[in-house]
Amino acid sequence: MPEHSARPLWSAAEVAAATGGVLQGDDRPITGLTYNSREIVPGDLFLALKGERDGHQFASGAFASGAAAALVEHPVEGGPCVVVPDTLRGLEALGVAARERAPHVKRGAVTGSVGKTSVTQAIKAGLDLAGPAHGSIKSYNNHIGVPLTLARMPVETQRAVFEIGMNAPGEIAPLSRFVAPHAACVTTVGPVHIEAFADGEAGVAREKATIFQGLVPGGAAVANGDVAFSAILCDAAKAVGARLLTFGSDAGHDARLLDFRPDAEGAAVAAELFGRRIDYRLAQSGAHWGLNSLCVLLMLDALDVSLETGLEALAGVQPLAGRGQTRTVTTPDGAFTLIDESYNANPLSMAAGFKTLGARSTSGRRVVVLTDMLELGEQSRDLHEGLAGPIDAAGLDLVHAAGLEMRWLYDALPVSRRGVWRATAAELAAEAALLVAPGDIVMVKGSNGSKASLVAKALADLQGRDTPPATR
Repeated sequence: MPEHSARPLWSAAEVAAATGGVLQGDDRPITGLTYNSREIVPGDLFLALKGERDGHQFASGAFASGAAAALVEHPVEGGPCVVVPDTLRGLEALGVAARERAPHVKRGAVTGSVGKTSVTQAIKAGLDLAGPAHGSIKSYNNHIGVPLTLARMPVETQRAVFEIGMNAPGEIAPLSRFVAPHAACVTTVGPVHIEAFADGEAGVAREKATIFQGLVPGGAAVANGDVAFSAILCDAAKAVGARLLTFGSDAGHDARLLDFRPDAEGAAVAAELFGRRIDYRLAQSGAHWGLNSLCVLLMLDALDVSLETGLEALAGVQPLAGRGQTRTVTTPDGAFTLIDESYNANPLSMAAGFKTLGARSTSGRRVVVLTDMLELGEQSRDLHEGLAGPIDAAGLDLVHAAGLEMRWLYDALPVSRRGVWRATAAELAAEAALLVAPGDIVMVKGSNGSKASLVAKALADLQGRDTPPATR
């Protein structure tokens, strides 16, 4: 659900002024904004956006649920309307107005092939501890989500962070310019959305680096120095005159990872920040969180948040749903540990997940349940088969898989590591009880579109149920 301000965000008249629209009806206070009529709470401005369905047809229902007003392209019945030529452009204008009426706000922006949402939420946790803060919810990182998050920003906000994503070339820079961040970061670069780029990961790196084009003069560009295309990121930052800050594992970075030790409660990290040794705890145990945490600390520093506050935030930030949440599932025969990484997957995050799983202690087996990685284009077969190497390096015991693409990996595995393969995640989910045994630690990972979440849910639902002997 969207966040709502304790006092009005806007009035209908202010929305009309910001968007260049015409208010038809009474001026009313507005305490929230949404384009989803099912999310309306009293006081919201309903945004009648046009997509697969025309939002105007849901306006009457929005008013019935308590919407204070609607942003529309033509008048509708039920309540006050701000009429504009184009509702999406109107939303963009409202977002810009929210930014410009609060010039005191320190703004951050986050992109990357992996970890955008988790890093954004970790930064937000630090901002919250430092004072009134605002930020993206869920994965609101596209041409609607970014201006919507801006438009929802209360004027009393001191600091804010925005997630910025892309599906195709040319999408990140315009969104970054909307935000006009004081600090922007690229968490990492990997083979995600590579089907949209003729030169693969290099093209992805160049697109991610365009986030720096939106920086205010003198803003900070935070870049992952460990990725293969770090030079592209650094050159892009220098080209816009940004203050470049890098994080990585080697000497010479502003933030350097020295050691990362996962345990049952999270992880212990040793690092250097601007040449100073720091030791701290994370609630996250994923191996990728070593570098992620350094990215967070550099961003918080650039947004005038103290190191002590940043470390306090990192110690408390729990994994998001489908992004590493861990639970114990108890059956009458015994318990197993379930790590839910079902929200998304690509070769980078897969390798990081395998490494994390391999480092976990267990009395049983280390098992992965995998579904197809999507949007890999012509490299899909090679990238799926290539997961066999990281699986072996991590010392994992058993692999269950679903999907036609994951069949390439399944066939590349030694027979001793092959568990069950099924054509779809739904088929694999139906056999959840056969995939695990007491004492096992099981990670479920795959692209959201390949329905890995079905398997994760099926395994979680084994709580309290008898389980037959597992596949071995």
